[in-house]
Amino acid sequence: MLPTVAHVLDLEVMRRGLPQVVAGADHLERPVRWVHVSELPDVAGMLQGGELVLSTGIALPEDREGLARYVRELADIGVAGLVIEYGRRYFDSLPRALVHAAEQRGLPLIALRRELRFVSVTEAVHALVVNAQLEQLRTSEAIHQVFNELVVEGAEPAEVVRQVSRIAGAPVVLENLAHQVLTHESAGRSEAELLEDWERRSRGVRPPGRTGYDPRSGWLVTAVGARGQDWGRLVLMQEPGPQPEGGPHPNTMLLERGASALALNRLVVRDRESLERQTHRTLLSGILTHALTVSEVALRAQALGVPLEGRRLVGAVLRQRRGPIPAALEAQARLRDFTELAASAVRACRLSALVGALDDEGVGVLITLGPQQDEHAALDAFAAALRRLAAEAARDAAAPEPVVAVGSSVGSVRDARRTLLEATQVADAALHDAPGGRNASYYRLPDVRLRGLLHLLRDDARLQTYVERELGPLLAFDAEHNGQLVQMLRIYLEQGRNKSAAADAAHLSRPSFYDRLHKVERILGVDLDQVESCLSLHVALLALDAVRR
Repeated sequence: MLPTVAHVLDLEVMRRGLPQVVAGADHLERPVRWVHVSELPDVAGMLQGGELVLSTGIALPEDREGLARYVRELADIGVAGLVIEYGRRYFDSLPRALVHAAEQRGLPLIALRRELRFVSVTEAVHALVVNAQLEQLRTSEAIHQVFNELVVEGAEPAEVVRQVSRIAGAPVVLENLAHQVLTHESAGRSEAELLEDWERRSRGVRPPGRTGYDPRSGWLVTAVGARGQDWGRLVLMQEPGPQPEGGPHPNTMLLERGASALALNRLVVRDRESLERQTHRTLLSGILTHALTVSEVALRAQALGVPLEGRRLVGAVLRQRRGPIPAALEAQARLRDFTELAASAVRACRLSALVGALDDEGVGVLITLGPQQDEHAALDAFAAALRRLAAEAARDAAAPEPVVAVGSSVGSVRDARRTLLEATQVADAALHDAPGGRNASYYRLPDVRLRGLLHLLRDDARLQTYVERELGPLLAFDAEHNGQLVQMLRIYLEQGRNKSAAADAAHLSRPSFYDRLHKVERILGVDLDQVESCLSLHVALLALDAVRR
């Protein structure tokens, strides 16, 4: 860190001059970038900001307005402080106009009651400045070295967050656009204290710009994303207090470097699957994203021993019902094991299929059926084999029950994407169903409704942006005032916009409930008597439930 005005005043060379702070005592923590000796009244035009100006005052203006202008120009350029030595122009006090102007503009004004050699002061302070700059360069190089290694090694987000926390010596949290914690490092603090009521607290911190500091909470926040698409925020949590004057927060570079590593990690994910699973996943991804042409998919699949041409294709998506949320590394290992389990089930039933991970939680299966194979019998056998193998792998442990969702069968590779997308939507809807609540061994399209569609899109930044656009002001109001307006809106919409029934459901008097609805309208700028507005808000509430899962 650069020396501050207070630090400079405490130097032995300065103490010899018996310094006395006569104005701007509340701003002595300003960093000093350089020391400049000048007697010119228009010296501000030669400065860049951050300088400590030394003068005898011999050429300063005599009139009140001239002194005020001198101070104003120094303050506007960002000077760290002004030091005037007694003995040449002033002997036992400085002009009131000079002191008043410095106090008004928050410019530290120091009087030296004993004569000093200014060159001794400049030498001492410049040595500190140069050392601080060298230390900053060393720190910057060390930080870049750490994060370059993390990027090259494909470190997981949890490790990146851990390194940011270690270097800063403070808790760090990575959250998504819905203000949900993705991973965190508590730096010795209680996790319960760190994460308690996180969404409400996080919504209340909205610093300007991509990186900003909030003095009320002590949070330094930066956006995380790449290619113009942000998907989260990285938060460094310190004690509340004002940001150091004269520049960005000291940990800005560290936090932004960590955010860059996280963004690169998202773009270049290090695969730990088997080569076969990687190849299958690449083909499934190529089908879903149109990254591969139909002929390329058919040719590559044929080379893998999975013929697609001239066969019926059925897409299936497998997910595990959520138990306790595992750590990031454990979750990846579990997904790899689940993918291999699905491949084993395919082999056990003597089916031909592409099997690979689709996302962080699900496994995609594209089953190919010959003309003599019965679709329902094949799917029943596959689902039964998967559950049997999952039970054997879990042994005595309580493993989450696998969910098998199936799309409609199609007759060509060109339509394979449709059956996979349909299965994905069914899978997300099926997670809302109680385990063991069906006789069928797999789920199909009739189970999918609006909640399932929104659940499917819950990680999409566009859906999270839609929720924030529709409900953000109301969520922020509730967070700041510990209110229940979102709940009042939900009750009103769930009661079919019947205000009387909604008031009863909320256990409030009708006037009191109506008053809350009017407040909702004012905050959101909507008319709750308009059907389209209510429909949009209801969808946003359902989407909020999905992204909060």
